Amino acid sequence: MSALSRFHHSWKTLILATQLSQTLQQIKSSHASFIIHNLHRNTYAVSKLLTSLLHLPNPNKHSPYASLIFSSIQSRNTFVYDTMIRISARTSSPHLGVHYFKLMMSEENDVDEIAPSYLTFHFLLVACLNASLFVTCKQVHSFVVKNGVFASDGHVQTGILRVYVEDGSLVDARKVFDEITDPDVVKWDVLINGYVKSGLGSEGLVVFREMLGRGIEPDKFLVTTALTACAQGGGISQGKWIHEVLMKKRGRWVECDVFVGTALVDMYVKCGCLETGVEVFEGLSKRNVFSWGVLIGGYAAYGYGEEAVTCLERMEREDGVKPDSVVLLAVLAACAHGGLLEEGRRVFDNMEDRYGITPKHEHYSCVVDLMCRAGRFDEAVGVIEEMPMKPLASVWGALLNGCRTHKNVELGELAVKNLLELEKGNADEEEAALVQLSSIYMTAQRNGEASKIRQMIGRKGIRKAPGCSELEVDGNVTRFVSGDVSHPNLLQIHIMIHLLSVDALQIL
Repeated sequence: MSALSRFHHSWKTLILATQLSQTLQQIKSSHASFIIHNLHRNTYAVSKLLTSLLHLPNPNKHSPYASLIFSSIQSRNTFVYDTMIRISARTSSPHLGVHYFKLMMSEENDVDEIAPSYLTFHFLLVACLNASLFVTCKQVHSFVVKNGVFASDGHVQTGILRVYVEDGSLVDARKVFDEITDPDVVKWDVLINGYVKSGLGSEGLVVFREMLGRGIEPDKFLVTTALTACAQGGGISQGKWIHEVLMKKRGRWVECDVFVGTALVDMYVKCGCLETGVEVFEGLSKRNVFSWGVLIGGYAAYGYGEEAVTCLERMEREDGVKPDSVVLLAVLAACAHGGLLEEGRRVFDNMEDRYGITPKHEHYSCVVDLMCRAGRFDEAVGVIEEMPMKPLASVWGALLNGCRTHKNVELGELAVKNLLELEKGNADEEEAALVQLSSIYMTAQRNGEASKIRQMIGRKGIRKAPGCSELEVDGNVTRFVSGDVSHPNLLQIHIMIHLLSVDALQIL
């Protein structure tokens, strides 16, 4: 073998060793070998070091070394810059991706050598989104449109669409979406998911139906998003229809895909069909902590404490799944709503010893609620006093709710005092606390003090935002706001309510 052949063989071996590196120490060893064999000036070889760093866990730990390697490269190309932007996007300082992009655009080397690629803009948008640099993201959008570079690339289009969705600018997101000639299922998912995250599940379902009308077949992720929209907007008929379509075309998704199955269970539970949700759950061949959490949360919402506790035992026994803090919170809530004092105590006491989970404020709130519902106020106060952290408003709120139910004026005053200190400046929470205290005074026949509280609310000018409800009729979801008199069909609505009331009285 000639010297040149041996060199090429050694060179390929070093590159392969670099690509197979799984620790920072191995990458540093490869780097040292590059220097020994005079490969540290070879852009292609050194770029492999950056690529290997990209695939290591804990990017924050390795990014300084990546910067060191980058600074040593004399002849940088697009791939090198793209990799540095990508590494930055994964760290706690994703804004550095913008720095590398600016450096790339100001580079004085050959223009063609360092011209940005479609991946450059894709990684740059990811970095900006991770840093919440929405203005910069929109500047990138303007740059792409103005210069006509990669405006029609699918990766770039998806990135730009995600910018406006994450920023909550759904009107602009829809405009961007409508400019895309042939949006794929990923882009539809981004848009629909944007509506869902903004609490506009009904609007998301409209877009979902539009997508189906165009003949686009949804994937598992999009089906999950659509089911979440149904759960959010109370669209039970839409959810049932999606379920039927799945059973006809993608039956195994329901049975075998844990995310689709869990989304179905969640939809039925939140739309008031607990029994159907349980049936779907029992038919799942794969169940994880989220699946069990959804079912237990459903039992908690319906006040079925015993069933929730049973599920906690089943999930470990049947599936070998340990509960997380969210599942345990749901179990505690179910115990509180179901009046299961001893079971709730046992679950709370086992959190650290059995499940290795440290109770948070929300867990303490549930336990206080549990004690108060049972009239054990001394124990509830004892739980608060023994908390390892300062109680937040949720804990005092749980105590206040119990005081209202059991007409405990003294502890109610204590709870309100702490709530007003914690929620100072939050008009809604201040009013809620004062109104509850006023109610406690009224039930205790202390009308004078109740009147003073009402006057205090008036002086503060506190006004709580009206509540609203959503109702689905014939596939259309209508929102009703408390005290609203602006609805165009107000008269007909009140006439129908009156007729329903008359019918209800006749039945009784």
